[in-house]
Amino acid sequence: MLKVEHLSLQLPYYANWWRRCWAEVLRDVSLEIHPGEVHAVVGASGAGKSLLAHALLGLLPAPCRQTGRLHFQGQPLTAARQRQLRGRDLALIPQSLNALDPLVRNQRQVSWAAQRAGHTPASARDTATQALDHYQLNAGAQQAFPHQLSGGMARRVLTAMAHVSRAQLIIADEPSVGLDPQQRDRVLNALAALARGEGKAVLLITHDLRHALPIAQRVTIMRQGRCVETAPAAAFQGEGSGLNTDYAQALWQALPDNQFGNPLTSTDEQAQNVA
Repeated sequence: MLKVEHLSLQLPYYANWWRRCWAEVLRDVSLEIHPGEVHAVVGASGAGKSLLAHALLGLLPAPCRQTGRLHFQGQPLTAARQRQLRGRDLALIPQSLNALDPLVRNQRQVSWAAQRAGHTPASARDTATQALDHYQLNAGAQQAFPHQLSGGMARRVLTAMAHVSRAQLIIADEPSVGLDPQQRDRVLNALAALARGEGKAVLLITHDLRHALPIAQRVTIMRQGRCVETAPAAAFQGEGSGLNTDYAQALWQALPDNQFGNPLTSTDEQAQNVA
């Protein structure tokens, strides 16, 4: 469904007031996402995960320098096509809660997302209510404004907007941040159900490998703007012998609840030897 080939991205910064320089924030990133699949992108803060999501949707800040090729459903994903498909075939669950309009009630915002996907206004209202009910947001929360919700509740509103979009590719940028374990599992399982039951492709972006492995079929590890390794989720078991890089093995073995229980600092120590 989505194919990324050798994607690199540079953003500007100023060494002084008259000289603009370019920092490479994504370097030679390649990956594929298939229908019916949850593909997780895992990495520490600053690894480039959110920038990758924004590049796929054409939401990068200007100016920037981007090279590489993007294909969606077998056709080039140009800037014009990104604008056309956003909110329809391509949907984002953003990491920032500021994506919600502070002056519009939550139910109406989800209803607008449903209308953009092709629902009539009446059908969109019903669809929005059902989606918000699914994420356990009661009538009071649905008619509230975003600032009246907790961070976890607002994140569920954003997830509901993607749920009703009918998008073929859903990019979920840290969708479980701020949620308690029960609600986190509910959101992640709902994303997995969209992939399994409706054949959608889900790109799950997270810093926590533990959240990705139960629902993902494949996992891409990112570090410093690069894809260190892409492996089946099944490779993350035992001693991680199915993984090809020291950094991926270090991430796996550092999890506090696996059979090794290695301290988390081991990831940083071993990563120093990874080019």
